[in-house]
Amino acid sequence: MSSPDPQVRAARNRPISSSPARGPVVAVTGAASRVGALLTERLAASEEIKQVIAIDERRGDCAEAQWHILDVRDPAIAERLRGADVVVHLALDLDLEGDPAARTAYNVRGTQTVLTAAAAAGVHRVVLCTSTMVYGALPDNELPLSEDAELRATAEATGVGDLLEIERLARRAPRAHPGLNVTVVRPAVLVGGTDTALTRYFESPRLLVVAGSRPAWQFCHVDDLCSALEYAVREEVDGELAVGCDGWLEQEEVEELSGIRRMELPSAVALGAAARLHRIGLTPSPAGDLAYTMHPWVVSGSRLHDAGWRPAHTNEQVLAELLEEVSGRHTVAGRRLGRKDATAAGAAGATVALLGAAAVVRRARKARRRI
Repeated sequence: MSSPDPQVRAARNRPISSSPARGPVVAVTGAASRVGALLTERLAASEEIKQVIAIDERRGDCAEAQWHILDVRDPAIAERLRGADVVVHLALDLDLEGDPAARTAYNVRGTQTVLTAAAAAGVHRVVLCTSTMVYGALPDNELPLSEDAELRATAEATGVGDLLEIERLARRAPRAHPGLNVTVVRPAVLVGGTDTALTRYFESPRLLVVAGSRPAWQFCHVDDLCSALEYAVREEVDGELAVGCDGWLEQEEVEELSGIRRMELPSAVALGAAARLHRIGLTPSPAGDLAYTMHPWVVSGSRLHDAGWRPAHTNEQVLAELLEEVSGRHTVAGRRLGRKDATAAGAAGATVALLGAAAVVRRARKARRRI
């Protein structure tokens, strides 16, 4: 299917004009983060937004916003939210290299605090951001999934347990706080200054493909995510919203477009080795991350489409941008290597790392016994 002309797509996503004096006051948490900073700048430049309150642990670059420097887990955030009509909560820690327990404590407690504080401050809408990963990557998933599809993910992949808990908090909040509307935005594989297990997949010298799997790739550009978040802020759409490029790319298309050849492994070898490497701390990605490169988890995004929103980027365009971003980086089994390590790893480094996992584990065990 041919893609709309870029000018047509831009026009579709142009804010709908209304009286600026009657626009909402919007608070953005995580306003100095990559997505938060882009959204803060976008809202501050919009004639439909009356004021932007920016909240983060450090000050960002948007001079037009009113900045408050604090941790979102601090109950004092309720005072900072007074006068806001909408809160967009983007203060999430999804760092691959961070401590998982500390990450979960920040993500879950932060979301709980923001929801409670928003209700106490009289905010009528909170917009949360999770991921389409919450649907789970499963061999029997429909292509594409509807937004109402059951959330069948497990906590076995990086950060997904936190996202599932945030989804549960989103469902409970309106019951606990009558009058509070909660909208959840779920982007596909996010690209544009992001670092995740799925973007690192394209830093490998070979694209690992598990035998018998049927991957399907759907991307979301950060600019498209911000435009979708703005739709939610302006109450053009609500509920659970999936956002991403239209359609998807098959694995063969990804390999052709990227020019990166595949390295195919049996499922037992790939999953077993990935689990062992993660267990002994050699890679940041648990074995559960592999499922998202094996099975489809593409979504339709029908709710945003019905509201008139369209992505300004195609999967092909976003993949090209991702490949440009990761050029020069070298990752083996989810672990980013220095230049010297990458040279030593060679072109088949990812596969060598996986196939050699048993030997690595044996050496580590022997070393521990000698200590």
